[in-house]
Amino acid sequence: MKRFLFVIFAILSIISPHLVLLSCTGKTDSVVVAYSPFESAALFWIAQDNCFFERNNLNVAVRKYDTGAAALDGMLRNEADIVVGTSEFPVVGAAFQKEKIKIIGAIDKAEIIYLVARKDRGIEKVADLKGKMVGTTPGTVANFYLGRFLNLNGMDIKDVVVVDLKRPEEWVSSILNADVDAICTAQPYIDAIKETMGDKVVVWPTQSNQPVFGLVISSGEWIENNPEIASRFLKSLAQAEEYLTGHPAESKVIVQRWLDVDTDYMETVWSQNQYSLSLNEYLILSMEDEARWMINNNLTTEKQMPDFTEYIYEDGLKAVEPNVVNIIR
Repeated sequence: MKRFLFVIFAILSIISPHLVLLSCTGKTDSVVVAYSPFESAALFWIAQDNCFFERNNLNVAVRKYDTGAAALDGMLRNEADIVVGTSEFPVVGAAFQKEKIKIIGAIDKAEIIYLVARKDRGIEKVADLKGKMVGTTPGTVANFYLGRFLNLNGMDIKDVVVVDLKRPEEWVSSILNADVDAICTAQPYIDAIKETMGDKVVVWPTQSNQPVFGLVISSGEWIENNPEIASRFLKSLAQAEEYLTGHPAESKVIVQRWLDVDTDYMETVWSQNQYSLSLNEYLILSMEDEARWMINNNLTTEKQMPDFTEYIYEDGLKAVEPNVVNIIR
């Protein structure tokens, strides 16, 4: 009997990998995913590295962009089917432009936007920023938090000279070379500046406990034509979240490899992100706050706030994790 059981176990150990493959021999659908190199895409990378997409019969190809806003623009140009990790701010801008897009889930909430200023330019307190050159990337959430931070400190974005910096290499080099007096951007670029300049800079967090959402976005047309694929994509991300919960150390290694950062940075930034799938009312409130800011600062010709519930697609996530969907309509 023992010998019989041993033989059965040996056979199963040989064929079990093939059982997994057989479970994936149904129709495989191709999906092109746009992303930018920020921690907000962590669940996507974890799903990639653990073959969760393949197990859900999805063949994923990736396209990398410098910013979340650029990734969204790429999707709008039909260069990708889905965007992962992009914040809600570019979605607000797209809504003002009447783009037909849908948020199908949030996969991260983070506090990673900082304002860094050179002390040798006479900047020690926020009021010292008046009239200074401050670099940021217009159209991104960093642009919004720069303006909001100034508002909360009794200033206006018109009180500074905003310098448009589009490429990641500029975000660090511009302040190191004193091309700007300060910069508002996200991690990991803040740490890169601090490592080089040390106590020669002053650093302020800008978000005041209002998180940046990392979103999963697609076009309304793509979702209408591929609702079942969207659900399988979200299912893969839910499996990644489950893996992260049970294997945090291994998950950090995966994200670290995709970002190409050191271990110390990962330890710092990991606690600044909450990786979980959701669609809740707080996302809507954040988008409305950002929309008001855009209207008040003449960043759109529209004067009426969009109905952001029209930019949310709930059915996909409801099919996977219904308890995390809480949108009031």
